[in-house]
Amino acid sequence: LLRTGRSVVFLFQQGGPSQFETFDPKPNAPDGVRTVRGVIETMLPGENFGDTMSRLARLADRLTLVRSFQTNNGGHNIQPIVGPDSLNANIGSLYARVAGATRPDSGMPTNTVVFPDAVCKDVLKGKARGDIAATGGLGSVYAPFIPGADGQLQKDMRLSLPRQKLTARTELAAQLDTLNRTLETSPDFKMLNHLQRQAYQVLLSGGVADALDLTKEDPRVVARYDTAAFTRPDGWSKVARGRAGMYSGHAKAIGKQLLLARRLCEAGCGYVTIHAGYDGVWDMHADGNNLNMVDGMEAVGPSFDHAVAAFIEDIEARGLSDKILLVATGEMGRTPRLNKSGGRDHWGTLAPLLLYGGGLRGGQVIGHSTRDGGEPIADPVGPRHLISTILQSLLNHGQLRLAPAFGPVSRLSDHPPIPDLV
Repeated sequence: LLRTGRSVVFLFQQGGPSQFETFDPKPNAPDGVRTVRGVIETMLPGENFGDTMSRLARLADRLTLVRSFQTNNGGHNIQPIVGPDSLNANIGSLYARVAGATRPDSGMPTNTVVFPDAVCKDVLKGKARGDIAATGGLGSVYAPFIPGADGQLQKDMRLSLPRQKLTARTELAAQLDTLNRTLETSPDFKMLNHLQRQAYQVLLSGGVADALDLTKEDPRVVARYDTAAFTRPDGWSKVARGRAGMYSGHAKAIGKQLLLARRLCEAGCGYVTIHAGYDGVWDMHADGNNLNMVDGMEAVGPSFDHAVAAFIEDIEARGLSDKILLVATGEMGRTPRLNKSGGRDHWGTLAPLLLYGGGLRGGQVIGHSTRDGGEPIADPVGPRHLISTILQSLLNHGQLRLAPAFGPVSRLSDHPPIPDLV
């Protein structure tokens, strides 16, 4: 009764994507402010996207765009995924606290984080700028499951023993546990028991390993998601070639990350965080370490556009538009005024936010930004609105309020969701 049966895929654009060059271009703004690349017409009359978002422009009538979203955060971290607005816990951990850490029938984790190296062996292994597995005060059992690319963890999920032997050993362990009942009052003992049961469910079901195995997917579907063709280091600036690993990692992996997310959701995982952008590929300062806006969008825009469009088309072909909500945003947006090198710096008062699916009506544009693209004209949407929207998509809010054990999650869900969503 507490779960709606929906899943959420949160595509996190580490580094802070620019609102100007994605979904809120300002081609008529003054020089030094206006969108530095071209714009492209969308399926919504009068609405344009940045020119690297060509496939999404053709799908704009399925999308919800929030042009009044502000993260209230101008630093490199993993807000709003983990931060004060989420009780310093991964949003997926809030969901897992209510839904359980694993599905009782399959052992499938309910909360997962997918890094690029979960789908590509030959990308640099990076990290989020913050503890993406944080659970705040919820307890470590609700931390996200983080798979690796054919790593030992995935191999350990496959049952090597005959099922009968594993069952016999588990029964023996249960008998040994009864020898000292005094231990049962220990929180550590209870946690160990819980983790053992989870591991047993995972081994017997085999569903987790199968969901993570992209070789089990139709090759034609894998090809539609493939973004490796957007790896073009020879066409990037000297800075990009010097740090080609992080840009090529994004280009190679993002399509397969989204494909893996869809497979996990179909297998019963309720919340998937995709970390897209080791070392902040969306951070386009045009300084010694980062690209300018023109080259930066060329490096990451086309692969993002292709991958998200492929995900949307796949979801619709499978009849899952009402069952999976896609959220795409970063930890901040970019400054209205270009710096002297042609980059945009950190900006916390306006950031691009895209939503798709989850039963939402397509073709919605919520809110408006000022002429210089620096802030909402009125009624800003913040992280609390977004977190509440996510929780209300995943959980039956009325039932949640009646369950005192989930009070902290219920209070976050009590906050008004993004206004005017239909």
